[in-house]
Amino acid sequence: VQLVESGGGSVQAGGSLSISCTYRGDPYTGYCLGWFRQRPGKEREGVAAIYPANDDTHYVDSVRGRFTISQDSAKNTLYLQMDSLKPEDTAMYYCSLGSRWYDCYAGSVDNYWGQGTQVTVS
Repeated sequence: VQLVESGGGSVQAGGSLSISCTYRGDPYTGYCLGWFRQRPGKEREGVAAIYPANDDTHYVDSVRGRFTISQDSAKNTLYLQMDSLKPEDTAMYYCSLGSRWYDCYAGSVDNYWGQGTQVTVS
């Protein structure tokens, strides 16, 4: 499975940005998808996850109410709408595909990963 993120860029604090991730290949039956980020000097952290079979979602507390994860399985595309952005949201954002729900919001070496897209909030 290959994942490619797009849509990153620079935005002023309080603004909005949407990023997407297109995946190709044969995902696991019952796969889940997640967005992760790595801020400067920090470890990678899970931001949001979604289970395409029923659209269950999970958000880290710091983005809940500001970010919205969604997916279109017909287009094999994952989205992250980011509103009310803060400078601390500046990070490289990665999408990930996994076989276990926990791994899609906590991360795992068993997941598939994209190369990342940079989001900068000033």
